[in-house]
Amino acid sequence: MKIQASAENYLETILMLQQRKGVVRSIDIANELDFSKPSVSVAMKNLRENGYIAIAAEGHITLLDKGREIAEKMYERHTLLSAWLERLGVDPNIAVEDACRIEHVISTESFDAIKRHVERRK
Repeated sequence: MKIQASAENYLETILMLQQRKGVVRSIDIANELDFSKPSVSVAMKNLRENGYIAIAAEGHITLLDKGREIAEKMYERHTLLSAWLERLGVDPNIAVEDACRIEHVISTESFDAIKRHVERRK
């Protein structure tokens, strides 16, 4: 099932926040992305209803298996692409912004080819 780039961004953000803070709440996501609390609340409801996340009674958000899979995929793409662009001489801020856009549209085949190329160059 194909999910929207915005959902992928939310899942990736949850993963990053979990790594950084341990516990993630909707307010943490809103602050991280600079989105309104109501927007994040609607998104979390949709992600929960579609089986990507679980929300505990105290509001703690955790990734379920299929949510974690997507989050890890997006995070790997983001980190590899932004680092690669920087090594090519792209300004770090632009590299991060471009990687954020590219990570959602690049095919698995193309990403895997870039990944192999980068790994050979290490």
